[in-house]
Amino acid sequence: MSSATHAELSSRIWAVSELLRGDFKQSEYGRVILPFLVLRRLECVLEPTKEAVLAAAAEGTPDGGLRAITRAGFYNTSPLALHTIADAGSDCAEQLLAYCREFSPEAREALEQYAFGRQVERLAAAGLLHHVAGRFAELDLRPAEETAGLAAPPDADGEQRGGVSNHQMGYLFEELIRRWAEQSHETAGEHFTPPEVVRLMVNLLAPADGQAPGTPGEPRTVLDPACGTGGMLSAAQEQLRRLDPDSPVEVFGQELNPESWAICRSDMMVRGQAPEAIVLGNSLTQDGHAGAVFDYLLANPPFGVDWRKAKNAVEREHQELGKRGRFGAGLPRVNDGALLFLQHMIAKMKPVDASGNGGSRIAILFNGSPLFSGQAGSGESRIRQWILENDLLEGIVALPDQLFYNTGISTYVWVLTNRKAAHRKGGVVLLDARDYWRKMRRALGDKRKELGEEHIAELTRLYSEAPPVPLAHAPDGAGGTAGGKVKVFRNEDFGYRRITVERPLRLRFEASEASIAQLAAAKPVQRAADAVAFTEALRPLTGSVWATEADALDALTAVVVSAGLACPSGAAFARALREAWGVSDPEGEVQGSADGPLPDPALRDFENVPLGQDPEEYVRREVLPFVPDAWIDRTKTKVGYEIPFTRHFYVYTPPRPLEEIDADLRAVQAEIQALWAREPWAAQDAHQIS
Repeated sequence: MSSATHAELSSRIWAVSELLRGDFKQSEYGRVILPFLVLRRLECVLEPTKEAVLAAAAEGTPDGGLRAITRAGFYNTSPLALHTIADAGSDCAEQLLAYCREFSPEAREALEQYAFGRQVERLAAAGLLHHVAGRFAELDLRPAEETAGLAAPPDADGEQRGGVSNHQMGYLFEELIRRWAEQSHETAGEHFTPPEVVRLMVNLLAPADGQAPGTPGEPRTVLDPACGTGGMLSAAQEQLRRLDPDSPVEVFGQELNPESWAICRSDMMVRGQAPEAIVLGNSLTQDGHAGAVFDYLLANPPFGVDWRKAKNAVEREHQELGKRGRFGAGLPRVNDGALLFLQHMIAKMKPVDASGNGGSRIAILFNGSPLFSGQAGSGESRIRQWILENDLLEGIVALPDQLFYNTGISTYVWVLTNRKAAHRKGGVVLLDARDYWRKMRRALGDKRKELGEEHIAELTRLYSEAPPVPLAHAPDGAGGTAGGKVKVFRNEDFGYRRITVERPLRLRFEASEASIAQLAAAKPVQRAADAVAFTEALRPLTGSVWATEADALDALTAVVVSAGLACPSGAAFARALREAWGVSDPEGEVQGSADGPLPDPALRDFENVPLGQDPEEYVRREVLPFVPDAWIDRTKTKVGYEIPFTRHFYVYTPPRPLEEIDADLRAVQAEIQALWAREPWAAQDAHQIS
């Protein structure tokens, strides 16, 4: 199905909303259109075997026999169809509901998530049901021709032979969901993953040592914990079958949104997969595959979507189970739960046994935030630290922007495994693929670029042939292949110490009405003397200035004692005096305590020192030449990890020489003067304007 055909079909489907206008709110259109689309798709899948199923059902063939006839994992034993129901007149609603009841349980459950019965009743009451049913009955949604479960390749014009493939159905669902979200004013960070991106992700999952996870001959298992409409699972299944035709592929998923879940479940039924493998619920709070582990895990979790609703359950697991649970490494900020999904996936990796068998591989799609968000000590930094120190991150691939249907942002594929090849241990491959794309002949939403098969093949090769991990720290990483598009770093190269650089507190002391009142209100004064009398005793000092704390304290003590009051003393009073009367002064007295100079919070600075460098040496080299009195407060040092991908691939472009710029300006001036010379009126007008 070409882009033009896709646009035409999606427009025809959404045109049903014109029928609904007035009787339904705009935000309700999707609850009518999406279930009818699912129903029509299921009907088209079952159409070739319909007569055989009806005959077998009449003979009392059991459930398993009917499924064997359809080879789709579901069936329908009603002689009705959408086109006959649309012509049923007043019986339209009754027949449609009866038709839906004759589906096998898993298909009925998918439709029930849309509250389909209630929508049918509303359509019938408005006199619209037969119109809507008739519109969908006209749609040709027959599945694309398949061979061994694989969609037939497109012809020379880009058209898909034999109908609409499962992944193309995913595009249709995504388009309709996008329009529905726009009508509902929703801005969820959910994005349908383009098939070529999934193909690249699956290629990257192919292990570098040539040994696929799992036991030879047994099914390969794949999990997507944020599966949406199932497009990524479908594409992954097809691609894994191509890579290893002899091994069956079983897919599992979980989805929070009921409508998306129903679509994905329907897709799995169409593909002959067990529909119960697709679980409805939030993966972070209701693990639908608790205790299960998988060979491959891949996901495109929501970008920048907060996990506030799951906060209590996630924090409880983090606190009670720690490293025995899924979120022991840390918790990110509540406004972005992407790294929670990654921890969930890591918890579902197969362990590697003593013989080196087992293990899993993960490919997850992120925006740029998980690379660097959060400073040292934050939840995001601790998660990155845990992943790198456990040597789980194998590589990151930066993709071009404008690849996705609903967003133009840049994205990154993270590849993780608990069974790295020998030459990959202890390091991370960074592959800059931002320049590998071609322009689409026609945009699909925000998607204006795509990866061609040649790009996928080249990126797969570059990733698999990346240099081995360097033995020592290299600022630019090991690499240089493909014009510097591939670089390899050691895990510790991404770590740093965030040191706190202090400078001494320098003060002079001044007494004013405000500072005297502030000192009188301090707790050490309140405990030792009457605040009102204390204030009156100090009033003669208003306007006085002292260079040192001792001089200020002597003057204060003298007037307080002369007034017959007890003068406060001790460290607490000295601190109160500094806070009330002290004024920052670069030439002032250095304030200190028994432990040494006191730091000035206003002059405090922070430096990130790579793990391989000595912080003291760094300060001597980078700080002390400019501020000789600075020192490191070691009690505040924190270790952090970040992956500054863009910085590692930044190429400095020097500005043009001034001589070239001057020459261009002179050329433009000469051109303007020549125009004025040919058109005297222009020169006159220009003179008047000036």
